[in-house]
Amino acid sequence: VAKNPRRVRTLVGYMPDFFGVYDSLKAWEYLDFYGRLYGLSAARRRERVDQLLELVRLTDKRDSYVDSLSRGMKQRLCLAHSLIHDPRLLILDEPASGMDPRARAEMKDILRALRDMKKTVLISSHILPELSEMCDSLTIIDHGKLVFTGSVEALDRKMNGDAPIDIRFAPGAGEESVDAAVALLKQYPGVSGITQEDARTLRVETSAQLAGTDALLRALIEAGAPVEDFHRAPMNLEKVFMEVTREC
Repeated sequence: VAKNPRRVRTLVGYMPDFFGVYDSLKAWEYLDFYGRLYGLSAARRRERVDQLLELVRLTDKRDSYVDSLSRGMKQRLCLAHSLIHDPRLLILDEPASGMDPRARAEMKDILRALRDMKKTVLISSHILPELSEMCDSLTIIDHGKLVFTGSVEALDRKMNGDAPIDIRFAPGAGEESVDAAVALLKQYPGVSGITQEDARTLRVETSAQLAGTDALLRALIEAGAPVEDFHRAPMNLEKVFMEVTREC
C-alpha cells in the first residue's frame, strides 16, 4: 500500500455508505465514465458495463437516468461502479443501508454471487443478523480494540456453547416417554435445568460439565426416547455482540 499505491487501487473496489451519483447520466453512461477513469478500452468498457448491469439486475434500467432510480437501485449501481475494473478485493461500507427488505434480499444474493466468483468481500456493517447469513468469518471491534476474529462457527461455539438445547419428540409420543426422558436428563452430568415447553418439547439448560451434545442425544436414543428434533438455540448475533463487547 505504501510503496505502490496506484497498483493497490487497481486491485481494490470500494463502496461507501454515502456515495455521489451523477443524476444526469444514464446507468450505462455512469459505469462507462468510471471505466474510462480506470483506463479500460472502449471494447472492454462495453463488455464490463453489460456484465455488471446483469450482475446487479439493472439490465432493464440500462438507459434510465440515474436520477430516476430508487435508493436500492442506486445502491446496486454503485456496487457495479466499484466492480468496473474487476478488483480482487471489494470493501463495502453498510451495503444494505436504507434498503427495504426486498432490496436487501437482492443485495445478499449479489454478494453471494461475488463470493462464488472468488472475490474477497470485506463488509463493515451494523446490521448484524444479516452478516451471519452472508459471511464466512467475522471480526468485532469495540472502541478501536479487536475483541474477536474468526469463523462464524467459532463465534457460535464461543458464545453459544452453553445455549439451551431444544428437544422435540415425535408426534404421538406418550406422556410416559417424555417423563422417562426427563428422568434420564435429570441424572445426566452437565444438565442444569429442564423446562417443558409443551407436551412434546423440552428446553434443557447445560453447563460446562456436559461432555457433548452428541453423547447426550445418543443416550436419549439408546433409552428409547422418540426424539424428532434436537438442537441448540440458534445464534443471535446482536446478543453475541453485546456479550463480547461487555467483556471488554
